[in-house]
Amino acid sequence: MTPGKLARHRKSGDLEGDKDKKKLEVVVKCDVAGTVEAVSSSLEAIESPDAVVEVIQAGIGRISKSDVLMAQTGSKLLIGFNVEVTPKLQSEIMNYGVEIRLYDTIYQLTEDVRKIANNLAAKEPEEKITGKAKVIATFKGGHKGIILGCEVREGSLETGKDFRVITAMGPAYFGKIGSLQIEKNAVKIAKPGQQVGLSIPGWKKGKIGDWVECYEITQPEGSEPWQPRSGILRFKNG
Repeated sequence: MTPGKLARHRKSGDLEGDKDKKKLEVVVKCDVAGTVEAVSSSLEAIESPDAVVEVIQAGIGRISKSDVLMAQTGSKLLIGFNVEVTPKLQSEIMNYGVEIRLYDTIYQLTEDVRKIANNLAAKEPEEKITGKAKVIATFKGGHKGIILGCEVREGSLETGKDFRVITAMGPAYFGKIGSLQIEKNAVKIAKPGQQVGLSIPGWKKGKIGDWVECYEITQPEGSEPWQPRSGILRFKNG
């Protein structure tokens, strides 16, 4: 095997849990053999809940067209450490759909690839419960509906918020709070300790003892999966 092509392959089954994870397949190019080993080992030691990093090829010297073509067969990510891209290749690199990242610090290189690995799969939306209230009374409502007399126990009930009614059998109704009333006064928000009427048009199955929950669905930061940006990105100090 020539010094310019130090091929590395992560052994399948190294970790039992890896088989269910996505793979981030990376090509690495470095200035010297010792650095190739250090960078490749650092990358393959990255622990991510959703992905495993696999160095599919590693070598010494400038990044060449053959390196880019190899990266295309993997995750289209090519990492360079203390190296540059072959000059004639720079003008046409955009055509290959490969993201080339150039570094001179192993720590930053490893941390950036860790972030990519953690962002390889789309993150599921997160739910946050913002209010809970117990149904303590029920009344007939207009439009063939019902008014739930609720005592707020946690957080708040607020007009415009998503809510659900939870019965002994589980969630039975989902909607948005259209109106709230404390005694004869319309209010926008009800807080712990307050008793409030919640009107639900077109549904009348609520009972005393049910629960009302307000909740929010949010997208976690970086919820979109990582995609390679065709081109050369430089992360060099000085």
